[in-house]
Amino acid sequence: MQRDIKRNQRNKQSALPGKGGFARLSAAFRNTLGGLREGISTEAAIKQEVAIAAIALPLSFFVAENVWVWAALIGSLCLVLAVEFLNTAIERLCDHLHPGEHEAIRITKDFGSAGVFFALLLAGIVWCAALLRTLGMI
Repeated sequence: MQRDIKRNQRNKQSALPGKGGFARLSAAFRNTLGGLREGISTEAAIKQEVAIAAIALPLSFFVAENVWVWAALIGSLCLVLAVEFLNTAIERLCDHLHPGEHEAIRITKDFGSAGVFFALLLAGIVWCAALLRTLGMI
């Protein structure tokens, strides 16, 4: 009991700004790598989007006219991956809480899917605009 109280006090302290330092950052980075590894190894959509990003990253250096366009190109790819990972997390949580068919769960998953669609749409618009500009078409 006393040990749990001390552990809770340490956890509260490490959540304060300036507390936790390198150990907290290191743990967060390990968690991120674990999430990336899991997503890439198990989710088809994440595999596809990572493959597209791997192709698009070197291409971005030729498409971007300046650093701001490059940041928009890469930022749009990062946004797609972020939304896809969040959508995957929501879907897995929904499946864990209610494995069977359920209308509210279906709608929740559809919301996540719509979020991915709009992130992809934004990335498509940014990349098309940059490509058209680079080709002198706009």
